[in-house]
Amino acid sequence: MSETVEQVSAVLDRMGAPPALASRLAAALGPGGATELAANPWLLLRLPQVTVEQADFCARKALGEAARPDDPRRLSALTAHVLRMSARRGHTVVEEKRLATIVGQLGVPRPSDALEAAVADESAVVLESMEDSDDDFDFEEGGVPEIPDSERYYALPDVGHAEQRLGDQLLRLMTGNEPIMDAMTAAETVDEAADKGGFTVADPTRQALVTATLRPVTVLWHGPGDAGEVARALLCLHAIAADSQVGIAVAAPTAQAAAELNADLAAVAEEPPVRAVSLPELLAQAPVTAGLVVLQESMSVGAARAAELVSACGDDTHLVLLADPRQAPSATPGQVAVDVAASRTAHAGEVTAPGEPGPIAELALGVAEGDVPDVAAPDREIVRVPAASAEEAAHRVVQLLTDSIPRALGVDPEHTQVIASREDGPAGARALNAACKERLNPGPGAHGGLDVGDRVLLAADGPGYGPGDTGYLREAGERTVVELSGGRRVEVADPSALCPGWAVTVAAAHGGRWTAVVGVFPPEVPVSRPQVYTVLTRAVRHVSLVDATDGGLATGVRDNASAQRTTRLARILREG
Repeated sequence: MSETVEQVSAVLDRMGAPPALASRLAAALGPGGATELAANPWLLLRLPQVTVEQADFCARKALGEAARPDDPRRLSALTAHVLRMSARRGHTVVEEKRLATIVGQLGVPRPSDALEAAVADESAVVLESMEDSDDDFDFEEGGVPEIPDSERYYALPDVGHAEQRLGDQLLRLMTGNEPIMDAMTAAETVDEAADKGGFTVADPTRQALVTATLRPVTVLWHGPGDAGEVARALLCLHAIAADSQVGIAVAAPTAQAAAELNADLAAVAEEPPVRAVSLPELLAQAPVTAGLVVLQESMSVGAARAAELVSACGDDTHLVLLADPRQAPSATPGQVAVDVAASRTAHAGEVTAPGEPGPIAELALGVAEGDVPDVAAPDREIVRVPAASAEEAAHRVVQLLTDSIPRALGVDPEHTQVIASREDGPAGARALNAACKERLNPGPGAHGGLDVGDRVLLAADGPGYGPGDTGYLREAGERTVVELSGGRRVEVADPSALCPGWAVTVAAAHGGRWTAVVGVFPPEVPVSRPQVYTVLTRAVRHVSLVDATDGGLATGVRDNASAQRTTRLARILREG
């Protein structure tokens, strides 16, 4: 236990809070956290598991009569607490009236005081955007447009500033950029690349690639089963970049996703002239000098990460966001690709593969329409495994990972990912990781619960790696070394950034793709359409769905469509 954690633990003990919270709270508060916590016990609300009532109890014990309901420290902490809960749901901002309502529901008689307190101590920032203007007027008839009112939003400082930075940097690209080629030359280059490679691209794909050549920022939508067409499109974009001598950089959110994309490219071209890298690997090379930058699986990238990428691009860069709009939005705040397209300041196109979809894509398309249809899978592309309980579901998962899938399909556990719909519970990621480790790499967990040879998930940034990367722990002790997908090894500065990766949640899996996937849906866990769709589209060759929901999976797909997120990016871009 570090000195900082020990100090925080001592403060928690004095205020009657469990010392077990010390490690997470110390990480949330940073250096000097113990001093800050002693002066402001409501900082306990930085942890999502702490309730307002618990924080008030600890404050009364620590501060005595000084712990008043109208204490500015309390009011600020409550406001920031609401903003953090919203950010965990993916919102970048909360509209002022809604924030005041929610804070009022926490028992604050004058919510405006709480909002002011949060801004005063910099726990929150205020951001303004103009309402959409009324374009329904006629100058010829003497009409004058009404000046729109401004709307006030509140955000956590890091979240709000990241989205504003992203908008500003996108506008930089949009306003100072020239076409890479003219439309006719771009179309001819696409055709020549296809002829040389011995493949064809669909007409919508061809048109989309020309658009990306002309426009500084483009969103290219695709669907399940379009991996081959995406690879062909990237080869054509490489030809455009080569002929115009601007260079191209292709990135995927994680090393694992980059490895799968490179496999797709190799399936189209024997020696692909372009290679995808992980987004952390690309950002480590900043500034990015390529004149054409392509981000695959961009639905999984939040506003902060996207801001890093766009900021690293040069003024004359053309940015292409490849995205499947049916997927769940990013695990972090924002909905970048959706907002960029909705702003109408960027252009959108479609990368569409001709022909009938394969079984996994057919099932995913059915889910996108609110159904879970029975799909023919002659090569065992889809296996649905019913389970009567969470415990049985967990047993089935281990059986599939270690026996059934390797034996029936020849896919070893290294290329299979278990994706759980929740973190805790008998069939949650935590319990499944323990069960998988026992079968695949038993050991004492000598290094923070891990052993060399364990599959791991990275939960923090570092040189060449980032949250969502999975790999294998190769060295532990003096150095912590992880081998990522594709064979690249990285040294992880903080071993606490590693956690077991045999099983991951849907949020952690978003942005990755694996040869085989085992999706787990235990009983009494809310299921949504984007969640199931995202699980299905993580699989390249096979998906097993372990279903212990007793009909809840189909009901969730039918009834729980995607929830709307509150963001400002589209407004920032429109206001220019």
